Amino acid sequence: MPTDNLLPLEKSLMRDDVYGHLKKMIVQGTLEPTEKLRDIDLATKLGVSRTPVREALRRLEDEGLVETKHNAWTRVSPVPFDLAERIYPIISTLEPLALEMAFESLTPEHFAQLRDLNSELEQALLLNDAKKAALVDSAFHDVFIVASGNPELIAILGGLKTNHIRLEITYWQAGTQALQSVQEHARLIAALGQGNLEQAKRELAWNWIRALDRWNKRSNP
Repeated sequence: MPTDNLLPLEKSLMRDDVYGHLKKMIVQGTLEPTEKLRDIDLATKLGVSRTPVREALRRLEDEGLVETKHNAWTRVSPVPFDLAERIYPIISTLEPLALEMAFESLTPEHFAQLRDLNSELEQALLLNDAKKAALVDSAFHDVFIVASGNPELIAILGGLKTNHIRLEITYWQAGTQALQSVQEHARLIAALGQGNLEQAKRELAWNWIRALDRWNKRSNP
């Protein structure tokens, strides 16, 4: 059972730490979609009282990661396949804005990060490692999202990318189409290296448009 993988937290960690720990486990799939969550079991596994666990579960429910049936159960929210149709178009609009805000602040270190993460993504895809691929892909995009320096935009995209990671880990499938994202990232990096912001924004938006197209082909092969 996935909850057996939980490790006790330090006694000094409080509600934010319990919340962050449980959120990470839900996003990364350690706590699986539709898995039942009992606050007493989680508290015992984490080595904390039930109060911070209950508070964390309420916060996660507000974010849509946990759902509750009154007086029956609390569980990890399922990941609907059609969620991609709702969030990918939004991300394809907002990420180019983040890239524009970050453009003047990008350094050689940022470019090195992008190249390294794209190589890691390629290796994860070749190894059929869904979890690693989803996390590395998210980290790639986070390079310029964080560099935008806009906390509101970072928060909005952070919520959307949480669902993106859950989608990828839950439904990801191997295949040559997935590797197309690596090539799209490479074109984005090349455009940035040439100082061509408008082309880079187009490549970034196209990456998400093509990602949704690839996603739809999974359900309609």
